[in-house]
Amino acid sequence: MTHVLSAVAWPYANGPRHIGHVSGFGVPSDVFSRYQRMMGRQVLMVSGTDEHGTPILVQAEREGVSPKELADRYNRVIVEDLQGLGLSYDLFTRTTTRNHYAVAQELFRTVHRNGYLVTKTAMGAISRSTGRTLPDRYIEGTCPICGYDAARGDQCDNCGNQLDAIELRNPRSRINGETPVFVETEHFFLDLPALAEALGSWLQTRTGWRPNVLKFATNLLDDVRPRAMTRDIDWGIPVPLPGWEDNPNKRLYVWFDAVIGYLSASIEWARRSGDPDAWRAWWCDPAAQSYYFMGKDNITFHAQIWPAELLGYDGRGARGGSPGSYGTLNLPTEVVSSEFLTMEGRKFSSSRSVVIYVRDVLERYGPDALRYFISVAGPETQDTDFTWSEFVRRNNDELVSTWGNLVNRTASMIAKNFGAIPPASDLTTADHELLAASKNAFATVGAHLDHQRVKQAIGEAMRTASEANQYLSQQAPWKEPDPQRKGTILHVAAQVVADSNRLLAPFLPHSAQRVHEALGGTGTFVAQPEVREVDDLDGGPAYPIIAAPIITGDYAQEATWTSRPVVPGTPVAVPTPIFTKLAPSVVDEELARLE
Repeated sequence: MTHVLSAVAWPYANGPRHIGHVSGFGVPSDVFSRYQRMMGRQVLMVSGTDEHGTPILVQAEREGVSPKELADRYNRVIVEDLQGLGLSYDLFTRTTTRNHYAVAQELFRTVHRNGYLVTKTAMGAISRSTGRTLPDRYIEGTCPICGYDAARGDQCDNCGNQLDAIELRNPRSRINGETPVFVETEHFFLDLPALAEALGSWLQTRTGWRPNVLKFATNLLDDVRPRAMTRDIDWGIPVPLPGWEDNPNKRLYVWFDAVIGYLSASIEWARRSGDPDAWRAWWCDPAAQSYYFMGKDNITFHAQIWPAELLGYDGRGARGGSPGSYGTLNLPTEVVSSEFLTMEGRKFSSSRSVVIYVRDVLERYGPDALRYFISVAGPETQDTDFTWSEFVRRNNDELVSTWGNLVNRTASMIAKNFGAIPPASDLTTADHELLAASKNAFATVGAHLDHQRVKQAIGEAMRTASEANQYLSQQAPWKEPDPQRKGTILHVAAQVVADSNRLLAPFLPHSAQRVHEALGGTGTFVAQPEVREVDDLDGGPAYPIIAAPIITGDYAQEATWTSRPVVPGTPVAVPTPIFTKLAPSVVDEELARLE
């Protein structure tokens, strides 16, 4: 049994998520995970809200609340939105659990014991107005290497080079635009040079990655330097070493602990399942596979920092060492990074109201309309612009007119003429060709999904639906005088609708259930996630047990990745439309909201 870890980027709990976020980490990971489950593989899909670090502090200060209050509020908002979008997490949790603290500290202690965390004095950036530490990512300036004027304090997205904030020319705070002050401070650094050879050897084996991801990750090895893994901040996980753990102003770097969330969430899921060691099948078995989903701005942390932490924990760097209590941990099978989504030609910006929140789209247009657009037109391998005119066109001309029309006309004709799926009699060449194409599509679409080619996959699935529409138009069952031939045509159409519904189920899980029912199906065809209120597993006097929402679910379902014969005699009623056609006025209404 193949075990597949679907490790999904952790959204910051400093505000609601917009569609640019879920186009990178959300929908692609869910399409992949649902497909893998349909293939019969053991999937563990995990993530949660990232609740430490400066972004939380900054937003909490703006809203006049504590960091914990802010994280609690937006954790719930994000949970509800992602569940509404149908993202089928086995566990979507948060980084403020005691379980996560314990796992992050265990990794820190072991990496330190193995010699890959060393203390160094560095120049840290401080806000002039607040006295608060500014993380590298909150400092922007001109790259000293290529001259790009929007380089960040940790890397330049233009030339791909790793940077230190103090190296930037004309550095400025991304929070308020002021020039930071640099002061001397002591921190623990992850000794990347001591892990560089192991990192390089591992990357050389990653031949199946998207070219842009692999090239970026490999280029990082050209300028490997130690990276600070602690911060001067009072909101985060304490540094678990004598002389440091009681210091109220030193905490683990949010990017050190956030990527550990994939492991801690897996462990929390196992503990909640009743088998505390169940997570090991995904993390300690070399045959297990793991796929990490995020936007391109996070490649550094998933293709360099996280693998380096794992190598350091396993003791596989230049200094040797031995694994901690979790044993030898698997490195990523693939880092699946999407590009950026812009909106109407502009970058998403909540502060400038250039934003479309997930919740608003769900309320106005439903989850599958958004999932379809992201799947067919999202930023898979290049930056993509979202426009309302294209959203409406894709919905009306493709989702409604192609797929929705096929389902509706097939079910309507069956209901009107037979009341149930009719049997097939002698098949013609056209019948055989369409049925063969429909059956063969499972291998074609599946191969694309196995290699993270979501656009090509959904394109092939929709092509099958288009061919079925052409078949119906050519065969014209409404004109056919022979009842047996009419029944055969509609039987073939019903079979291809059933096949297409399975092919599209990973992309359109909500409508897949309705299509299943339109053809007389019963029971759970496609399982959906649910929100549950749970207590922290490790509460106590110092840490009160407070109920919080998680996303989880039982994903046992009827849908599998194979053609299943439709059953003659299955009752079929006159259907209601599966999808909603959008009025042209939607474009002007939505653009007006942005003004």
